[in-house]
Amino acid sequence: MTAFSTKPTSAARVTAIGTYVPQNILDNADLEKMVDTSDEWIVQRTGIKERRIAAADQFTSHLAIAAVENLARVYDKKLDDVDMVLVATSTPDYPFPSVASQIQSHFGITQAGALDLGATCAGFVYALHVANGLISSGLHEKVLVVGAETLSKVTDYTDRSTCILFGDGAGAVLVERDAEHPSFHAAYTTAKGDGGIHLYRSGLSGQMNGQALAGNGCIVQNGREVYKWAVTTVPQGMQEVLRRADCSLEQVDWFIPHSANLRMIESICEKSGFPLEQTLYSMVHFGNTSAATIPLAWEQGVREGKVKAGDTLLLYGFGGGLVQAGVLLTWNPSS
Repeated sequence: MTAFSTKPTSAARVTAIGTYVPQNILDNADLEKMVDTSDEWIVQRTGIKERRIAAADQFTSHLAIAAVENLARVYDKKLDDVDMVLVATSTPDYPFPSVASQIQSHFGITQAGALDLGATCAGFVYALHVANGLISSGLHEKVLVVGAETLSKVTDYTDRSTCILFGDGAGAVLVERDAEHPSFHAAYTTAKGDGGIHLYRSGLSGQMNGQALAGNGCIVQNGREVYKWAVTTVPQGMQEVLRRADCSLEQVDWFIPHSANLRMIESICEKSGFPLEQTLYSMVHFGNTSAATIPLAWEQGVREGKVKAGDTLLLYGFGGGLVQAGVLLTWNPSS
């Protein structure tokens, strides 16, 4: 376990993690039959080989609930004393009620608050940051944090620039009060709101900053602009997280960025100086699952024996908004 020279102000500990992905697989060969693309082209530019697709009657709440059930089963956790449910998602079943309230109802957590957070691909890290604040301030004791998406339901499968990217999945962690063994060391959040036009879904308004919106409710992305923004600013954000923790890159065991695109991650690692071989990502078999990519990569690292108790993790999300969030924490699950 890395020793930090700054005294942690956190009183929150991440004690368990769980994930779920739908059974249906959409691989690159399938996409070759749908749009003008190829497996070679997709892998070369994104690193994605396949993605999971929710069934017609399967929505974000279903994936989220399954991820929480996986967490509770693997780590033998009870949930009846959870006092807040936070869900990061851009694809809720409904505008309201929230996915968080559906989770609260499903598990019968009668005393818990329920809140959905909208921060796209940075949502899971934002939710972790909020959970840490709620617990460390003394307002809450046990927070369930979920990142879940069914992006396939808002993807235009005639648009070859976006349909090759997105998939469905969910990940959940439990954050509990533990002032003696806190997980959180530092965080950094930022936004570039004037870049929102480069990655959006139209909604009640058909315009943004005076510009007409396209997509008819599906994801629209200016990939070149988003790529440029991410590879330029994420390395700077990583350094800011580390500066706030008085930590160096060499003290980080694993970097877990949002799995948008493998080429983007390679560039971020090159510019930041962090080794790619110590970077975890989930897009190869799951595609870009927005708020779920980081917990999917994290849990896979744990399951494969890469991420061990005591390891220092740098989580960094970035996406539509344009928003970013980074958290440095120690993985110290309950035994």
